[in-house]
Amino acid sequence: QVQLVESGGGLVQAGGSLRLSCAASGRTFSLFAMGWFRQAPGKEREFVAAISWRTVSTYYADSVKGRFTISRDNAKNTVYLQMNSLKPEDTAVYYCAAAVSPGNRRERESYAYWGQGTQVTVSS
Repeated sequence: QVQLVESGGGLVQAGGSLRLSCAASGRTFSLFAMGWFRQAPGKEREFVAAISWRTVSTYYADSVKGRFTISRDNAKNTVYLQMNSLKPEDTAVYYCAAAVSPGNRRERESYAYWGQGTQVTVSS
């Protein structure tokens, strides 16, 4: 089992920045990758970004490329999502996810564990 706890959400004006954190605990030695997804009201949960736990690979949705940066601290078992130039359409609940096997990091089905989510609201 891997437990995930997100933090760092909040309310910010358009153009502002937020940094999300996700701390993993439990069987962290089994991690292959960690990712961020988001879900806006009335919409499906969508991929935002992911990072390999064992290589330097990162992945981004086109909608956030150039504005968001995913990074990790293996010693702290923590992944971060730096979000800059935020837009109202970035408003959503952001979920951290952990993968413990190989797979397509852009697909929800490749992640076995999920956090509870943290709300990000961007006002115009």
